[in-house]
Amino acid sequence: MKVLGLDPGYGRLGWGVVEQSGFAMKAVEFGVFETASSLPFPARLEELHAFVSSLAARHRCGEAAVEQIFFSKNVKTAVLVAEARGVILLALRQAGLEAVEVSPQHVKQALVGQGAATKAQNQFMVQRLLGLKSLPKPDDAADALGLAVAALRSRPMRLLARQAAAKAVRTRTGGGKA
Repeated sequence: MKVLGLDPGYGRLGWGVVEQSGFAMKAVEFGVFETASSLPFPARLEELHAFVSSLAARHRCGEAAVEQIFFSKNVKTAVLVAEARGVILLALRQAGLEAVEVSPQHVKQALVGQGAATKAQNQFMVQRLLGLKSLPKPDDAADALGLAVAALRSRPMRLLARQAAAKAVRTRTGGGKA
């Protein structure tokens, strides 16, 4: 299974594709997509949409992992990133990819085992888990790879939760077995 990890931004979008076979994971490709600050904001969003759409088409992943926005002291920046994140989610939806929204704390927990891990600890674990020769750079790409790893690690539990929810609905509506 392949997962596309996306670290949202309107100026810089970190992205990474991770493939899992059995318990082994490997980085397929990763990088950063940048929009020109000289462009009007709607044009930057349009470029972002086109890039995410092309990534989804090229890699044909089973799902995508997108970082949830955390509180920012700069409200204007937070709003702009939220708008970029909305465009990213739309592009994924149009490509037929389920978007798994992952919090920064969940990524740290999945990679390091604790939600207060440092960026350096996260990058080290991404390198180790994916068998990379060096730390993934730039930071936005490393974050995107970490998001994909976190989504892969949580996938079995998410599938079980969906099955349990579907069973509960069938039981409540009389469609379940007695």
